[in-house]
Amino acid sequence: MRIVVAPDSFKGSLTSVEVASALARGWHEARPDDEVLLAPLADGGEGTLVAIEAAGGWEWRTVPATDPIGRAVAARWLRSADGARAVVELAEASGLSRLGAAERDPVGASTYGTGEVVRAALDDGIRSITLGIGGSATTDGGSGILRALGAVIDWPAPNISFAGLDRRLGEVDLRIACDVTNPLLGPRGAAATYGPQKGASPAQVAELDARLSRYADALRAATGRDERETPGAGAAGGTSFGLLSLADRFRSIRLVPGVEVVMDETRLLDKVHGADLVITGEGRIDAQTAFGKTALGVANLAREAGVPCVAVGGGVEPEGEAALWSAGAIAVSVSERPISLEEAIAAGAAPIERCGRRLARLISAGRTLAR
Repeated sequence: MRIVVAPDSFKGSLTSVEVASALARGWHEARPDDEVLLAPLADGGEGTLVAIEAAGGWEWRTVPATDPIGRAVAARWLRSADGARAVVELAEASGLSRLGAAERDPVGASTYGTGEVVRAALDDGIRSITLGIGGSATTDGGSGILRALGAVIDWPAPNISFAGLDRRLGEVDLRIACDVTNPLLGPRGAAATYGPQKGASPAQVAELDARLSRYADALRAATGRDERETPGAGAAGGTSFGLLSLADRFRSIRLVPGVEVVMDETRLLDKVHGADLVITGEGRIDAQTAFGKTALGVANLAREAGVPCVAVGGGVEPEGEAALWSAGAIAVSVSERPISLEEAIAAGAAPIERCGRRLARLISAGRTLAR
């Protein structure tokens, strides 16, 4: 058989590369003669660079940048082997994972470091950039990125000037990999939905929402555009809103589902054609799976290709199982017994490897019964 293994990372535990490798090892224990193709994925957040680089044709680059609270860090990005394209991951410089729990600064955290990485790609002559914006520590509306690219933004009004904005943006095609549809403001907006995850108290959520509202007014006055209700404007603390507001300054700019970007860059469809089975997965298969997560994206692609699909998860909840079944995929839990999240993370790759072995044995049993 030919098996394609295309999981996302198990957040907080294993990268998608590690998950795919563990599933493949388990599968080969039970069915050593099968061909297993690894196609680790991501959804535009942390792990996007690793997943795309694993597909080949990319080179790592590292640039000095600042983290969400202004400390110096070394941030990585990808340059295509032909030098034409770049992939930047917001989480590399501006991610929540850069901060300890006591270091989170929901009001002051900035995307400036991500702007420094984008600027480095421009300095390298690249004019086609994919920016994955998941996993941010920020709710600054992308103002840090804009400042790093030459905008002047004086708070608290804010007063905004684009006189010094990098003119090279007019030559840039920018894809923003985003997996949510939240607007910028209100009960489903950037502050209310994601602020608490970044350490914001109820009072700070209200402060951030009001601040983003003033920022949106100022950007509308400066650009003539109002993107606050655009689906996805609230992603990454409003990062996509800030960039979309400057759409007229780019050659082109668009929001695209993160998982589709990564599936495209890793040429997943080519690998799935002719396969007998696709195995995908993510740390938790739950209600959020239905909203553009990796497992559902892979399930849809497999169905279109006419290939059966199994999705493995550290945990599987009924809503996630139902979402995948509607796409023709079967959800299977990695867990072999009731277990806490802390225990699951501490167990590492071993349970995933055993899950791969169980799946292979199940296939062998099914093929035997079919005879």
